[in-house]
Amino acid sequence: MVMRWMFSILQGLALLVPLAVSAQIDPIARDLIQFGYNQPNEGREQLAAYAFYYHNDPDFLRTNLTLRLAVAPTYLDSELGFRHLLGPNTDLGIGVAGGGFADNYNEIRAGKWIEGESFDGYGGELSASVYHLFNPGQLIPLNLVVRGTGHYSVYARSETEPRFQLPDDGADFSFRTGLRYGGIEPTLFPELAMELAGWYEGQFRTDSGSYGFNGDRSLEEAAHLFWGSAALSYTWPESKQNLFVRIVAGTSVDADRMSAYRLGGFLPLVAEYPLSLPGYYFQEFSARSFALINASYIVPIAPSERWNLEFNGATADIDYLPGTGQPGNWDSGVGAGIMYRSPSDKFKCIVSYAYAVDAIRASGRGASSICFLIQVDLGRFHSSSFSAAQPNRWQGWNWLLGR
Repeated sequence: MVMRWMFSILQGLALLVPLAVSAQIDPIARDLIQFGYNQPNEGREQLAAYAFYYHNDPDFLRTNLTLRLAVAPTYLDSELGFRHLLGPNTDLGIGVAGGGFADNYNEIRAGKWIEGESFDGYGGELSASVYHLFNPGQLIPLNLVVRGTGHYSVYARSETEPRFQLPDDGADFSFRTGLRYGGIEPTLFPELAMELAGWYEGQFRTDSGSYGFNGDRSLEEAAHLFWGSAALSYTWPESKQNLFVRIVAGTSVDADRMSAYRLGGFLPLVAEYPLSLPGYYFQEFSARSFALINASYIVPIAPSERWNLEFNGATADIDYLPGTGQPGNWDSGVGAGIMYRSPSDKFKCIVSYAYAVDAIRASGRGASSICFLIQVDLGRFHSSSFSAAQPNRWQGWNWLLGR
């Protein structure tokens, strides 16, 4: 039983490692340990957690090389960036990623995790990315991203029903491109950030076809995803109160269970665009299209600003993937908790309670969960608090907010 429990933990942590930590070469040196965990108070779900070490070295071996690593218990995501390789404002990135349980799939319908239709997946991939900066020297960068990826997946049974046929092992190729104005740091509740972005991703499989119970579901030969994001994080210099708002909307053509958007849970660093809905199971909803609004507000409650109240909420309009939905297309969740920050800001810990307003459970509508988030910054020695005496950092934001 102990070995099975440990195996389940490793499986869950590998499943939730961020697979796309950055959509451009990160110019900042970072050494971060991140941990997140959601525990539902009713019902059962797959382990909803992430734990990884994030390392970014912008002067790796040579001044024009950047090494990015995200290391989880059974998964590795890495990229070697070559700055200015294709021109004075154009970079190239070569990525390698893969590991155990990276391609797991969990079936959730009408608020119930169906283990007999869920299965494990193992995978690896190679990628090549081009990053072009259109406005060098400007306060807010505008980047074009073009990425090609080759991925191979192998599937295995977990608690899958014997008569459930697994998808065939095989390769898929994806092409992603988009424009990003600004960006969000890979940290918990960044104090100052903004982003406007639009993306397209095409996914193409070499082994499409039917699987499941007598071929009742299929993997499409090609799926096309389109999504956009707008986000703003702002910290008031005097009160140190922080507001973060993100709007994400997406649609798709020929999406299936393996390529659809997955919404649910509150794990803010689980992906480049975490589709969070507090209080729900992680990835509870599969969507062909959606519109999602996330917001959080942090208020210091002690003179030292070490203790803070944190409030968050989200609401989404979801067009469910056929066969996976529930009555009602509008789903909302709210949460509140307390956050501790160490004096040097090297350590952050958040404990919060979340309530899913529209979740379907055995007792009816509504569900709740507890969330734990921890961030350890191994490379930071000074507080990240911004000062009004830093005009080069605040000038553009004050203009945007009319201050």
